[in-house]
Amino acid sequence: MSSSRRQLVLLGIGHTNAHVVRQWQSDPIPNCDLVCISKFPTATYSGMLPGTLGNQFNDAEWRIDLSTLCERAGAKLILAATNGLDLDMGLVKFESHESVRFDALSIGVGSMPAGWSEHADQPSMVPIKPMQTFLQRLDTRLTERPIADGRPMQIAIVGGGVASVEIAFCLLQRLRSRFETYPFSITIYTSDSSVAGGMTAASVRKIERLLSKRGIQVVPNQRVTNVAEANLVLEDGQTHSADVVIWATGATAPPVLKKLGLELDDRGFVATSDTLQSLTDPRIFAVGDAGTILESPAPKAGVYAVRQSPILSHNLQAFFANESMQRFEPQSNFLKLLNTGDGKALLEYGRITVHAKWCWYLKNWIDQRFIRQFQESQQESRIQ
Repeated sequence: MSSSRRQLVLLGIGHTNAHVVRQWQSDPIPNCDLVCISKFPTATYSGMLPGTLGNQFNDAEWRIDLSTLCERAGAKLILAATNGLDLDMGLVKFESHESVRFDALSIGVGSMPAGWSEHADQPSMVPIKPMQTFLQRLDTRLTERPIADGRPMQIAIVGGGVASVEIAFCLLQRLRSRFETYPFSITIYTSDSSVAGGMTAASVRKIERLLSKRGIQVVPNQRVTNVAEANLVLEDGQTHSADVVIWATGATAPPVLKKLGLELDDRGFVATSDTLQSLTDPRIFAVGDAGTILESPAPKAGVYAVRQSPILSHNLQAFFANESMQRFEPQSNFLKLLNTGDGKALLEYGRITVHAKWCWYLKNWIDQRFIRQFQESQQESRIQ
């Protein structure tokens, strides 16, 4: 690459940054090279994790092959862990790779479940992220747990949000297919008074009835304070058996963000303006879970990362052309579709709540349409 050319670097290829790579195929920024940095060779679509867990999709269907995506865009892909930034020199630094120069940088490294690091050394712990390796790590733990002692395998899901509920429903299908005759139990532990926070009371009631009908227990108003080899401890001192602990709490900042030298919010995410630019350095953008718009913070949810995609693409073009930026305004209400693992989904929009097969077909159509736009190049590559 010529040093006279400008360079856009994407750090992490989550939903928002992946859109930039896809758009680059047909509309690259003039006189600019694109470099993509990822710790993993694939990106995964969070909306399809529950379905893949529940054997509704095969593993390839929810993944984006980054090598093929970048190749089609004429972008360079670097598979390495970032060690920080040199803001004065405009460099992304690594431990095992030479530094990479940037004229603009978009950070999309996602988030981690809150509290995971406190129990990371426990063999029973299976954090939901990094999502690329979640299913492999879960299957390894399920296989490692001895099943010859005669007692049920006890699985704990820590966190009571929508993601945890979907995991519980779809994990039930996975376990039934793998352990047809061996008993198991699934329990959700949440510090809130109910599951699925943020959904309407009608939706929560319907979800709680579905969980109860399928034998999935919920322990509310209890924070998990300790995780051991075969049990966990709650804040009231109670000990519960747990052979597998799926950690799916709310979002916390990944450790790499502390290394970047940028202003952070009170939870450790990159503080940005509504143009998605870092408050520390206008050359740097932070999107999806990785960034927080301080004036209008939104929940850490994939829907916002997807909706930021056109704003980021426009603003990167505008940055290099020295033109005006667009502002991202998060919507307060949006369609919610929750996979219940049985060929149905629960739909919530406004005050409407429906649980039906057609809701699953709608969810599947939306998810497949989203992921296929990034997999088209993979399919074309295989055909050629």
